[in-house]
Amino acid sequence: RAGAVRSQINELAEQQGRPSVSFNDFITKACAVALTMHPDTNASYTGSAIRYYNRVHLGVAVAIEGGGLITPVIRDCDRKTLQQISAESKDLIARARTRKLKPEEYAGSTFSVSNLGMMGIEEFSAVINPPEGAILAVGTAAERPVVENGQITVGLRCKMTLSCDHRVVDGATGARFLQTLKQILENPVLMAL
Repeated sequence: RAGAVRSQINELAEQQGRPSVSFNDFITKACAVALTMHPDTNASYTGSAIRYYNRVHLGVAVAIEGGGLITPVIRDCDRKTLQQISAESKDLIARARTRKLKPEEYAGSTFSVSNLGMMGIEEFSAVINPPEGAILAVGTAAERPVVENGQITVGLRCKMTLSCDHRVVDGATGARFLQTLKQILENPVLMAL
């Protein structure tokens, strides 16, 4: 459903002369909303205790030409609209690729998303960005046969994997977060609530 909503948003954006939003923007926003509903996943290990964050600063992993990875941060991501996330993400990613980010623009994330879908990768496990407690790995979104109301139809599907530091986020906690994330992506109107 997120794919259909994204298409509608992008049609309107084009008519209004505004920038389009990417699938990754949708996932970023959905993660931010899910983290507000699961603050136990928006946490890190400090070495002696677990620190829970009341703000969602979402890191977006970006590959740098010549090798390496940097994770620019969209601060207070849960409080931003899809259009704001999209614009900020495009700016941060462009500057990350040209190595023009300031240190404060790639430090302080509370959770990260790593998306290799644009490279055709279906599924992978991302490495946690310390001191964060978890990172979401996103594979390619592709049309696949699905069963809806007893009928086989074509649906857009995407595999996601959550890597968790079990000192902070155990399997059940991570699973509850993923259930909510799935629900939000299947019902994008929940991003507006």
